[in-house]
Amino acid sequence: MKEPLDVNPFQSLRDYEEFVYTLQQGFPSIKSSNLVVIRRGQRVAILQGELTFAHGYRLVIKERLSYDADTVVIESYGYEIWHNAEKVAWYDSQPHPDDPRMTSTHPHHKHIPPNIKRNRIPAPEMSFTHPNLDVLIQEIQELVGRYGAELANRE
Repeated sequence: MKEPLDVNPFQSLRDYEEFVYTLQQGFPSIKSSNLVVIRRGQRVAILQGELTFAHGYRLVIKERLSYDADTVVIESYGYEIWHNAEKVAWYDSQPHPDDPRMTSTHPHHKHIPPNIKRNRIPAPEMSFTHPNLDVLIQEIQELVGRYGAELANRE
């Protein structure tokens, strides 16, 4: 498991890019990454791509970032957790003001089965002001570990 961040990668877009492009060094469970930060002007960037893990798990990532000289903020995000062709869960920042269960973490929430599109739970670990990738990678590492243990028990 990765150690807590020594430096706040949200101090600059350059720091966040370095954080993103070195994720595999901190998380050896990541088999591959095609993440890319695309600058869209002087103050906006997009992070998009996918991380792959063992046993067919992957994390699809899209963040819209705004930045200035000394801070980066996630304006919106979507994170999808897949196991082979099955979407296991997803996080997004789309507001749902009509759902009183989401008020504690508004607008951060997670979609889970059953009825994954409509079944939402609060996601207190998500933020606009710090990286979410550490938390998501750790969640997938736990899924990979459980799946690996299930496979071992079948043998």
